[in-house]
This record gives sequence, structure tokens and C-alpha cells, in this order.
Amino acid sequence: MSSARPVTRRRLLAALAALVVAVTLAACGGSSPTAAPGQSTAVGQPAALPAEVDVATGATLVNDGAFLLDVREPDEWAAGHVDGATLIPLGQLAGRVGEVPRDQQIVVMCRSGNRSAEGRDILLQAGFPSVTSMAGGINEWIAQGNPVVTGS
Repeated sequence: MSSARPVTRRRLLAALAALVVAVTLAACGGSSPTAAPGQSTAVGQPAALPAEVDVATGATLVNDGAFLLDVREPDEWAAGHVDGATLIPLGQLAGRVGEVPRDQQIVVMCRSGNRSAEGRDILLQAGFPSVTSMAGGINEWIAQGNPVVTGS
């Protein structure tokens, strides 16, 4: 006489449910730890960012080590820019993506937020894993009392 239990409908459904959960977790990366904003989820891979952030969130990201890319023109930059930002005018960005780090989160800014969205999209299309646009740009940055420097 066999000591194996007979397969009941309940056991079969439980096994099937466990299989579905395991496959779903594997497909969605459920076994990976979830990173907090600004933290890496894989070696050398920065955490994903939303398409757009407000100035306060952008400033926090930059303070936490994100690369700040300004896509305005040189005359706009000279009139006032965020200390530590890197200037690559939007019209030059596609040809200069090699100057932008792939292993950091990137916050793109401009005057008001329109060109920065275009810059974000250029970088995302070039395969950058973690890029966001700062809504309101330098205008909102200044309006919120954040410091800027002038000159080139």
C-alpha cells in the first residue's frame, strides 16, 4: 500500500497558485530588493526616476549625488546657473551624450521646463537608465530662493 496522499482538488489549486506566484515574482523581479529613491537597484545601475520632478525634489536628487544637466544656451547660463551643473545646450546634446554619466541619476533643467523634457527624452532614447526633467527650470529654482551663480 502506498503512503502517498491522493491529489485533491484543493492541493492541486494550492500548488497551481504557488506556481503562478513564483512565475510572477520571477518575471517582475520580485526577488530583487526595492530601492529607495536615489538608490541603486543593481550594480552600476541608478534607480529609475519619474519623467518630471519639482524643484525641491530635483534639488534633493542633486544634493544626493545626481548629475545636474543644464540644456540652455551659453548666454542664459552666464546670466545665472546652478553651481555644479554642467552645460550642454539642447541642440548639441545628441552629439555630446558621451559627456553625460550613465552610472548616475540625471536631472535635466532649462529655463522653464520645456527644453529639459526634450533633453530627458534624448537621453532616455540614447539608453540612459535614470533621467528626469525639472519642472519650472531655473525660473522656478530662483523663485523658490535657491542660489545661482553668474558668469561662465
